Amino acid sequence: MKIEEEIKQGSFKSEYQKAYINVVYTSGYLEQRQSAMFKPFGVTLPQYNVLRILRGQHPKPATISMLIERMLDKTSNASRIVDKLEAKELVTRKQCPADRRTVDVLITAKGLDLLKEMDVLEGGKGTGITNLTEEEAAQLNVLLDKIRD
Repeated sequence: MKIEEEIKQGSFKSEYQKAYINVVYTSGYLEQRQSAMFKPFGVTLPQYNVLRILRGQHPKPATISMLIERMLDKTSNASRIVDKLEAKELVTRKQCPADRRTVDVLITAKGLDLLKEMDVLEGGKGTGITNLTEEEAAQLNVLLDKIRD
């Protein structure tokens, strides 16, 4: 559906305004779809993001600052997310032996198993992104990267 129909706005001041609103609206739409798909697994999008980062680091530990650096949502509170994941026994946290001021975070076997179950959602399946052809997805990636340059 066109953005005009989605937000019930007949016209825009410019194509730039329309594109901006479309990107913001679509971002929220994708987040809502992703959240709904993650709900049966008992994790949020930021928690999933942290688990994926930790799986990529595995078996090496990560620090909270490294997680913050690599997270998709830079406004997320990584420490609080790790607390919640630790309560679910998906990660462990312990003091780094080399630097007592640093805390090492590791994904647990339970966390790895959960991600393995969730791998069916990889690549945005079920969010609508796969409505694009691979060529269109590549073009979209170029355009989104260009916006951030």
